[in-house]
Amino acid sequence: MVSRLSFLAGAAALAASVLASTASFAQDKVTVFAAASLKNALDAVNTACEADVGEATISYAASSALAKQIEGGAPADIFVSADLDWMAYLSEKNLTKKDTEVKLLGNSIVLVAPADSTAATDIKENFDLAGLLGDGKLAMANVDSVPAGKYGKAALEKLGVWGSVEGKVAQAENVRAALALVSTGEAPLGIVYKTDAAADRKVKIVGAFPEGSHAPIVYPAAITAESNDADAAAFLKCMQSAKAKTLFEEQGFTVLSPVASN
Repeated sequence: MVSRLSFLAGAAALAASVLASTASFAQDKVTVFAAASLKNALDAVNTACEADVGEATISYAASSALAKQIEGGAPADIFVSADLDWMAYLSEKNLTKKDTEVKLLGNSIVLVAPADSTAATDIKENFDLAGLLGDGKLAMANVDSVPAGKYGKAALEKLGVWGSVEGKVAQAENVRAALALVSTGEAPLGIVYKTDAAADRKVKIVGAFPEGSHAPIVYPAAITAESNDADAAAFLKCMQSAKAKTLFEEQGFTVLSPVASN
């Protein structure tokens, strides 16, 4: 019995040591929580910034989910949201370092279909989206909490067609999940960011939503209040650098933040 207890105690100590080492390793990297729509662009920026500030650990999900995780104590150093609302949510709770908040990027939303689809439409007031869908579903990110879904619903309401398609909406946990529904052919149409459409060759843009149909799409970024990583400021600055600007623009984003000097 004694030897068994000693073995268990030793195993527990070893496990604790491994966990401590893993945590220590994770703390050596800047941890970024970023909107799912940023994946392609921010992965490229991360690689470009590695030589200057080291590689960051980036977690992608819906802005709403990430903000709630940060509120719950998740160890993020930087938060990049796909809308101003979720940044304001954390800022008002004093969970960001307010002097680091910056409007980083802009985007737009589009209607997409599978690449081999024959669908075509002119997105305008009272356009026949329901007819275009037929018996199919409209893929969207969650319309109540996820920025892409909120922008999409607002646009459809403004154009007077939300009521005709509300019952046909297939809501996904984030915009990339909505994109996947169209890319795999599970939904004939979907509303995603222009940058998402550009990142997936299995979809094509059917039409673009007029800017005035929804609030401006702005991606803010900030260092979290709990961050103690000295490299967080350097990584945020690198996201505003000339090389990052080029990479963001290659993915279709509009760069809003002034280019940071080296």
